Amino acid sequence: MRLRCPACGYENLTGAEVCDNCGGDLAGSNIPIQAPAFQGRLLGEDLDELGAAAPIIVDGETTLDVVITRMHESEADCVLVVAGERLVGIFTDRDAVVKVAGARLAAIRVRDVMTPDPVVLRHDDPIAIAIHKMAVGGFRHIPIVEGGRPTGVVTARDVFHHLATTLDQA
Repeated sequence: MRLRCPACGYENLTGAEVCDNCGGDLAGSNIPIQAPAFQGRLLGEDLDELGAAAPIIVDGETTLDVVITRMHESEADCVLVVAGERLVGIFTDRDAVVKVAGARLAAIRVRDVMTPDPVVLRHDDPIAIAIHKMAVGGFRHIPIVEGGRPTGVVTARDVFHHLATTLDQA
């Protein structure tokens, strides 16, 4: 038997206290609660509504001088690190400042300083799930994956811009 998360619809094992997908509280989820009207209209929208840009993808063997140059040229805040086509890590502008500032970049491989096994989203996850994962984990970037392959990156900037624009139009 499975327990459906009221926030994201993910089917969890019965007895789970938090959702394995979004981290939402499952206690009392069998008690019907009416969602606020704006939930479905705004926070319930899929991540596809954000129009996330295609990610910059690099192999784990790529050196940081190349990675940071690509980030700078494309004005991106992060790169996704893959092994084959599967996502294995993320390297952000924050990693560059905290982990490698002052180091000889040509001597460091991105796999050695990336954040491995990052928290991910699916393109059809609701925006509310992205906000929750960002808030709980303290993330500003979360990869979007389909079948383990990265297809996009949701940024806090994308989410807040979308919310501000949508609320401004209301």
